Amino acid sequence: MGANRILHGNRWRIMLILLALVIIVSIIFGSSYTLNLFILIGIYSIIAIGLSLLMGYAGQVSLGHAAFFGIGAYTSGILTTTYEYSPWPAMLIGMVITAIIAYIVGIPTLKLKEFFLALATMGFNIIVFILLMGMNKHTGGSAGLTGIPKLTIFGMPLGNIGIYYFIWGIVLLLTLFSLNIVHSHIGRVLRAIHDSEIAASTQGVDVAQYKLHIFVLSAVFASLAGSLYAHYFNFIAPYTFYVTVSIHLLIMVIVGGVSIIWGAILGAFVITMLGQLVTTTLPLFFDVGGQVEIVIFGLLLVLVMIFMPKGLAPYLIQLSKKKQKRVVPSSKSGEVN
Repeated sequence: MGANRILHGNRWRIMLILLALVIIVSIIFGSSYTLNLFILIGIYSIIAIGLSLLMGYAGQVSLGHAAFFGIGAYTSGILTTTYEYSPWPAMLIGMVITAIIAYIVGIPTLKLKEFFLALATMGFNIIVFILLMGMNKHTGGSAGLTGIPKLTIFGMPLGNIGIYYFIWGIVLLLTLFSLNIVHSHIGRVLRAIHDSEIAASTQGVDVAQYKLHIFVLSAVFASLAGSLYAHYFNFIAPYTFYVTVSIHLLIMVIVGGVSIIWGAILGAFVITMLGQLVTTTLPLFFDVGGQVEIVIFGLLLVLVMIFMPKGLAPYLIQLSKKKQKRVVPSSKSGEVN
């Protein structure tokens, strides 16, 4: 709660820092491969922000958000390639379809608690994966879906720099939107549900509806990210949306700091960069298989839970507060002398 009060007072400062970092990255890396990584980080950040609202504030664990990620991606992909829709309405239709599916799935699953909720959402993810693999005529099956068009503005396709700024603009807007939710009456209700559903319900809170609405909202975030992914890479395959991706997303949120919105962005950065480092560097020195990435992520998660149980973002806030406490007494003593 203390960390949230700090964020409440410095909301615009955080937004300005994020905006400055976005601009600096584009200047330094230009159209290089590293810029592509930051685009991917932005896409994952959108999903992680939604998961932060769901997990950190409403206290609901999901291992199925890669499914919503995939539904958004495949809806955009199928509508634009098979039915020749423009990407923009295809993205909106994807979000609407995802919201409806999330609402239907959420009604029974959100009655479950913790471990059983995680298993139920994982099961949903597996079902979606099987459907994506099996519906060859529409999805391309295991071979994937190709020829997905790039996003365009006034008929002009967005290049890497353009899509970079567009995606990170969405990240900034969703961060601000989510911070406003967190510091509103809705945010206080979500925290009450997180602390005790029974206590919240005795205060007249419709716990089931609040949980369902935030679940749907986080699913829509994932759908938007999926559409952006499809139109950026112009190709999608079912394995991009398997359960392991849901686990990666969960780790991003926990490592970054589940109770702080911008911790989701930090977690997306750390896990994406670490994943890239593992897949490109380790094979040069060791004969390792493709699953080594999830092992490294698991080890990182264990270390964070032991040494920084609240995540990286709260840890950085604590460090900042400690430094401020050290500076203030020293400056006061200097004035006395």
